[in-house]
Amino acid sequence: MSLEKLMADFAGIVWGPWLIVLLFGTHLFLTFRLGFIQRFIWRGIRLTASPSGEGKGDVSHFAALMTALAATIGTGNIIGVATAVASGGPGAVFWMWLTGVFGIATKYGEAVLAVKYRVETAHGQMAGGPMYVLEHGLKMKWLGIVFAGFTALAAFGIGNMVQANAVVSQVKAQLPGVDPKMLAWGLGILMAGLTGAVVLGGIRSIARVCMFLVPIMAIVYVLGCLLILIRNASELPGTISLIVTSAFSGHAAAGGFLGAGVAQAMRFGIARGLFSNEAGLGSAPIVAAAAQTRNPVRQALVSATGTFWDTVVICAITGLVIVSSGHWMDGVEGAELTQKAFGDLHHIGPFILFFGLITFVFSTILGWSYYGEKAAEYLFGPRAIKPYRILWVGAVLAGSVASLDVVWNFADALNGLMAVPNLVALLALSGVIAAETKAHAHELSGKD
Repeated sequence: MSLEKLMADFAGIVWGPWLIVLLFGTHLFLTFRLGFIQRFIWRGIRLTASPSGEGKGDVSHFAALMTALAATIGTGNIIGVATAVASGGPGAVFWMWLTGVFGIATKYGEAVLAVKYRVETAHGQMAGGPMYVLEHGLKMKWLGIVFAGFTALAAFGIGNMVQANAVVSQVKAQLPGVDPKMLAWGLGILMAGLTGAVVLGGIRSIARVCMFLVPIMAIVYVLGCLLILIRNASELPGTISLIVTSAFSGHAAAGGFLGAGVAQAMRFGIARGLFSNEAGLGSAPIVAAAAQTRNPVRQALVSATGTFWDTVVICAITGLVIVSSGHWMDGVEGAELTQKAFGDLHHIGPFILFFGLITFVFSTILGWSYYGEKAAEYLFGPRAIKPYRILWVGAVLAGSVASLDVVWNFADALNGLMAVPNLVALLALSGVIAAETKAHAHELSGKD
């Protein structure tokens, strides 16, 4: 058996039904344990713009959220949605959307624990996330080390090399006449240079860039999708009806589409939704712990909006574009399906897709650099930060010029394994999350 096949099988086992049930089950459990905390999402959105400097921390509420969104919003929001539709039918969009709705509770819970158990380093900066929660909340430092190890390694794949490789692939497709090797090296050097200019400055530098880049990329992408949906306006009522009915009845074979039952719609929709919004994986709370906030609930409400924007809004609107286009019946999937769906709006559609993929991917590289760095710091102390940043920049170049099938599957598996110790902490400390929420109930009502 080849190494590539071995890693692919390993990733398939990790992201199998057991992890999907564990993640989605945690979403459901925390939703009911916290009295449907999702109803306060608009409060979280309002708090996003609250002034900085209201408590200990390194960056503002808004900066922490934008950094988390930079890492979260990626190819999963575009190509991942297309993969779900191609494999599970239109109904997969409904189940993907539902993971976002219930995942808000998990993202909230992660942030509550991250802020409550964060520590201040010798350099006066905040450090937090599942590894500190496991060490100080559950007294299981060994499991914190396991989580940090998975994160530090997975970051190089899922948040770095495969992302850089995706940019090169997209540009190559747009410039078929250019020598591919020369293009890969040129783009790799450019991306490595831009990445170095940002990440070597630490969280404040990363946050400044993300505060500028993330709103622009999200707004341009959403507006582009809305233009396509306006073009497809006559198809929208039927599209929405098809998505909902297919979620509960499956969809028969049509055109080149082979057909999918309810189980397939659920499986692919939930799996891609979980992978896209990262609720439960333990990545986003690492940056939530750096926020300037006066209590855990206040930042948790802001962090929870990340899942709302990522899945409830962006993944849903992408799904509407793909299903309303009708190209999911052509027997194509992934990148080819998205290209066809966006290509229907001549000139503008392909530009929106290209702009979205490039900016989503680059922002992911920036956001995940912080996650990996903090994991390395937990494992080896502050002395590991600078070498990790330098390795990070070098990995961008390596990812641009290398073939990464093995790396992708290995990182994919580690990304999934991150969830296990994080979910242990969430479930074991759900009482702490509920107690903090009750203690700061005034934050939910908006009575500052």
